[in-house]
Amino acid sequence: MHEMKLLPFEVKEILDNAEKIPDGIQLMKAQEVWEPSKRGKGVVVAILDTGCQVDHPDLKDRIIGGRNFTTDDNGDPDQFGDNNGHGTHVAGTIAAAENSQGVVGIAPQVDLLILKVLDSSGNGGYQNLIRAIDYALQWQGAEGEKVRILSMSLGGETDDSALHDAIVRATGSGVLVVCAAGNTGQVERQFPGGYNEVVGVGAVDLSKKLAPFSTMNKEIDVVAPGVEIVSTYPGSRYAVLSGTSMATPHVAGAAALIINQCEKDFERTLTEAEIYAQLCKRTSTLGYKKIKEGNGFLDLTVGYQNVLHPMEVETAVKQGEVAMGQKR
Repeated sequence: MHEMKLLPFEVKEILDNAEKIPDGIQLMKAQEVWEPSKRGKGVVVAILDTGCQVDHPDLKDRIIGGRNFTTDDNGDPDQFGDNNGHGTHVAGTIAAAENSQGVVGIAPQVDLLILKVLDSSGNGGYQNLIRAIDYALQWQGAEGEKVRILSMSLGGETDDSALHDAIVRATGSGVLVVCAAGNTGQVERQFPGGYNEVVGVGAVDLSKKLAPFSTMNKEIDVVAPGVEIVSTYPGSRYAVLSGTSMATPHVAGAAALIINQCEKDFERTLTEAEIYAQLCKRTSTLGYKKIKEGNGFLDLTVGYQNVLHPMEVETAVKQGEVAMGQKR
């Protein structure tokens, strides 16, 4: 079976504390929509990665469940701790709690389902990922919660039909799939980020300049902060990392805010295609080619008035109609 692995990323610094709302989250103006979006409360995001430090002070109250699909801890399915660091960092960007310490995630009240598909060295077969996707689609919380978003900061070189089928099952079930584009800096596709059905995420720095490592292709949908991102790290610490792996959780968490915001306004559950369209509406072009930035930089205040007053939307989203983004 083909191998899946962490996309190469850089650990710049490890910190004992980081009392702040990270710059990338501020750049996306998340705080301005926290109130109407209920900070993502009630939305479940599944993170398919290296696991997570489940007792990290910023994350312990956000984790609703998890499962191990790797051989770490003798393959014990109930042991989904993070022996690498990458998954804990991703989790913090999405959901680190507002607790007067550490960092704050973009959607600090979402629930996280931790699905460990990569081992301590950052490796795992495609089959791990496929099994985890199907597990996420079947998972149900104690109060009937269902996964609404999959976040995947990983990739493989092979276009695998079984993996593609799993992605199609996910989006067909109404789940938004958010994937890192890759860190090669080349025009190419890695998978699952290169599939049309996913939200492909490229990276920019905190000046909104395209990161030199950000992989380019026609399936890029949005770009988000991915350079020198501070977030949670094992050992109850914090770290500064760079990569499209760091941009991806910004988008996954933003999608949780958008779901709450829009479903309140439209008074119904949105389809996966409608969530994707609302995500694309909240972008501003940076002037790069589409293979570099897709629809542009994700700014949660762009297009917001249209959602506040849905009768004023020029292209209405109603009765299954959807204002589509760059692709699909």
